[in-house]
Amino acid sequence: MSPSDLLDSPLVIDAKQLDWTPSPADGVVRKRLKHSGPAESGMVTSLVRYRPASHFDRHYHPDGEEILVLEGVFSDEHGDYPAGSYLLNPDGSGHRPFSEPGCLLLVKLRQYPGQGRQQLALDTGQMAWQALDRPGVFRKQLYRQAGFDERISLIQLRPGTELSPLCHSAGAEIYVLEGAVEDEQGRYDEGCFIQLPPGYCHQPRSRTGCVLYLKQG
Repeated sequence: MSPSDLLDSPLVIDAKQLDWTPSPADGVVRKRLKHSGPAESGMVTSLVRYRPASHFDRHYHPDGEEILVLEGVFSDEHGDYPAGSYLLNPDGSGHRPFSEPGCLLLVKLRQYPGQGRQQLALDTGQMAWQALDRPGVFRKQLYRQAGFDERISLIQLRPGTELSPLCHSAGAEIYVLEGAVEDEQGRYDEGCFIQLPPGYCHQPRSRTGCVLYLKQG
């Protein structure tokens, strides 16, 4: 059972209201948006900031790791990943991450179990927005793989877009990357993390336009 299965109403966290807290690595701080389990080995979604010339020692990722680079350049021994890069490191993979100029990341740990997942390193800035069948809505699909439930995308709502009601049968997680999105419960500005329970229905709209990270399943 995942933490989302225990929710009966949306969880909304405004990252701007959270303080940065230390991590086990010097020069790396974090804001935990969602956490379940042991302090340093649980299932967690965080904003992580590397100060210039900071690093983590080499380590491994049971149940996988997902990274979206929001600012700066993130690096490991496999390459350099500028803002807009999307990484999925599968169950059991390892690396020695660092950042020379500093960076800001959205990171999800221990949320992608299972052998056989693809290892991904995508430059979303080079990907074209794909129009969906709903006017004003566009998508960049980041991850979908046969045999696994997750569907991960960037979603763009153009200014003035209002969707018909949506229901999330398996729940969803949203992080507002740009602009603001609204529904019947309120307005969610850049930096808001929203976790929707399975079966939750709402009617999103955006007056300003927005870009969202969306995980379904």
